[in-house]
Amino acid sequence: MKHIKLGDLEVSRIGLGTMGMNAFYTGHSQDEAESIRTIHRAFDLGVTFIDTAEVYGPFTNEELVGRAVKGRRDKVVVATKFGFLSHSGRAAGSLDSSPASIRTAVEGSLKRLGTDYIDLYYQHRVDPDTPIEETVGALAELVAEGRIRHIGLSEAGVGTIRRAHAVHPVTALQSEYSLWTRDPEAEVLSVLRELGIGFVPYSPLGHGFLTGQIRSTDDLADDDWRKTNPRFMGENFQRNLRVADEVKAVADEVGATPAQVALAWLLAQGDDIAPIPGTKRVQRVEENTAADSIELSAEHIAKLDNLTPAAGDSHNEAGKRLLER
Repeated sequence: MKHIKLGDLEVSRIGLGTMGMNAFYTGHSQDEAESIRTIHRAFDLGVTFIDTAEVYGPFTNEELVGRAVKGRRDKVVVATKFGFLSHSGRAAGSLDSSPASIRTAVEGSLKRLGTDYIDLYYQHRVDPDTPIEETVGALAELVAEGRIRHIGLSEAGVGTIRRAHAVHPVTALQSEYSLWTRDPEAEVLSVLRELGIGFVPYSPLGHGFLTGQIRSTDDLADDDWRKTNPRFMGENFQRNLRVADEVKAVADEVGATPAQVALAWLLAQGDDIAPIPGTKRVQRVEENTAADSIELSAEHIAKLDNLTPAAGDSHNEAGKRLLER
């Protein structure tokens, strides 16, 4: 597996997102043993970058990752996130990146992960009630204390990124980016490169849609959050099948799977990008990591650049309110 740099943090250029093992997707929390096998298989294939968050479960995903990395901790870059849950008394459902909440959050994450440091600690969403300077100031103290080693942001806009980076270097931004969610290209990517900040795309396979494996929402459980996502609803879903089919056509031409092509396209966008496709199955992690060896031609990249635009917003109204776009 090739490696890249997020700021000065070296990671495998394909990581592993573990959210779906414990939350939000069909079949979550059903087979912990398979989830741990999947994480271990990723490590064996050269993945060194694993992503979790306190809100996944909540808490149970960090515990799972902690069990999986035991005995391999010094060989793995562990990223987790804070801010969706309040530890300072704010109302349930409120974002909280206040220094007091961060202090409690990091201690909980360290305990659940079974470690004495976190490699990359992200603010999960920008807290409108806490100045970013206060948040990053608290994180800088944790860096000085050795509890965290690098600071990250998630779904932050360019103004917040600049203000945060002025307080303490930001190592990485994690935001949604894929063949059907191209928003970061407008402004964010150029600012990240100006400041030397790496980029970690989440949902690089379009929440599974770009794999071509989802042909009906009947395939999803009732509690699968994608059933509330505009791109998976009604006429949007039917229109977006065309996007998946266009990706498959390129995949057939290069002798790869649609998932591998979607990831290879992301990798071709720069050597400062490390997507974190999520899965809870060994077979899928083997498929995803194989994208590391796929080189797309200029012609194929051009075809993918010009896919039919996705129909519908990438988040529902509640989700959109949490994004700085």
